[in-house]
Amino acid sequence: MSEAEWGALEAHAARLKAKTLRDLFAEDGERFARLSFRLDDLLLDMSKEKLDEPALAALHALARAAGVEEKRSAMARGEPINGTERRAVGHMRLRSGGEPEVEAVLARFLAFAEDVRAGRYSPPSGGRFTDVVNIGIGGSDLGPVMAVRALRPDHDGPRLHFVSNVDGAHMTDVLRDLDPRTTMAVIASKTFTTQETMANARAFAGWLKAAGVEPGAHLAAVSTNIPATSAFGIDESRVFGFWDWVGGRYSVWSAIGLPLAIAVGAEAFRAFLAGAAAMDRHFLEAPAEENLPILLGMAGIWRRNLLGMPTVALIPYDQRLERFPAYVQQLDMESNGKRVTLSGAPAALATGPVIWGEPGTNAQHSFFQLLHQGTDPIPAEFILAAEPRERLGDHHALLVANCLAQSRALAFGRTEAEARAAMAKEGLAEAEIDRLAPHRTFPGDRPSTTILHKRLDAFALGRLIALYEHKVFVQGAVWGVNSFDQWGVELGKAMANELAPVIRGGEPADTLDSSTRGLIAATGR
Repeated sequence: MSEAEWGALEAHAARLKAKTLRDLFAEDGERFARLSFRLDDLLLDMSKEKLDEPALAALHALARAAGVEEKRSAMARGEPINGTERRAVGHMRLRSGGEPEVEAVLARFLAFAEDVRAGRYSPPSGGRFTDVVNIGIGGSDLGPVMAVRALRPDHDGPRLHFVSNVDGAHMTDVLRDLDPRTTMAVIASKTFTTQETMANARAFAGWLKAAGVEPGAHLAAVSTNIPATSAFGIDESRVFGFWDWVGGRYSVWSAIGLPLAIAVGAEAFRAFLAGAAAMDRHFLEAPAEENLPILLGMAGIWRRNLLGMPTVALIPYDQRLERFPAYVQQLDMESNGKRVTLSGAPAALATGPVIWGEPGTNAQHSFFQLLHQGTDPIPAEFILAAEPRERLGDHHALLVANCLAQSRALAFGRTEAEARAAMAKEGLAEAEIDRLAPHRTFPGDRPSTTILHKRLDAFALGRLIALYEHKVFVQGAVWGVNSFDQWGVELGKAMANELAPVIRGGEPADTLDSSTRGLIAATGR
């Protein structure tokens, strides 16, 4: 990107920092119409961002200068844009349809899912599998567990459970109420060597054996390492692979999504893929000025690099999206948490923001105090469905009211004069009003985007996930980083493998730093 685009953005940022969101709405009564964008029933409302049309035009100029559209096309063509690993990035191929190799694997694992659901694939002891435990970590856990919980109303198969943590408490708690005779596991590890996953897989097999159940028929795997899965006792007919052009955090569309298919069935899983494919087409074809992933991504660039906001609160007003913030946290922070560009040079701009969040309305009774009155403005992204999946009294009206109220309160706050007037209406004495006024004043001017869709179903979930995938891509393209490797994850794994023999007592700790030696000693080892 050139200094011209960056200089123009800095001028717009200086201009807009001098105004509040109250000012911007007062100056433009059509602000919502100008700064909200649609794809069918999906609405992206950016009118509460500290932006206006000239600033947004400058952001589009920056995106063009950074080659976002060219890089997008290169990804779609299958070019090896994951330069450090010399790989293509092909997760869109998993949902585009019509590719024989992809369709063959999809058909295999969906057929297996249907066999489990219908009882055609059943325990050797008879009956049906009542429970399925997914054993994975990272992308092999976060995607499936998030999607399974999001689509809970559509479950009509076995109960699904998830184990990821190598902390033995996780496996113990999940298995406590399950019957080994009617429980199977899906072991998800591309290499079948992932330390945490294999430790948990061995523990699951041991649990079966302790109950007198031979593990083999109770196991399936998502892996490309057939010799290793075979050695573990898993018949090749129950092993489903995927490709090196599918990164872990982009793999829920592949056989990694087998638990979701078991929960909701092949038809719903294909609707999930179709929703993502609809967003793919929009991302590849829509003009930048109407392109939801580009708009959402560039709004994030504006906050991170022009307004100096290093974190984003992601708040779905949908309890079933309880794991969506964690899913996007990995998607975003593992993708763009990079300090060097693709060329290996230090990044010129601050990259990957901290992504965090919880569902509303619980979040309102937790960290929203800091969002409203803390010293650091924190932007928020709200996700809301216009229609609920179930009718339960006045619940959904209250949910919608709370979501819209929070974005409004963050944007406009409450002035001291308004706080004083409200307290006077309550009948408080003047001295009490003076005492409380600073505490009941809200600065406002805290930006947010609201993502509204009609209803959370399989199609809508696929579309929403793909929106965030492409938003992350857009930001990585602007920053010039490789959004598809994760070397930072590897360092911790390598060190853990080096420390494990020391902690087990098989090797001396002499060469370690004093802190690590002291902590090992303090554990009693």
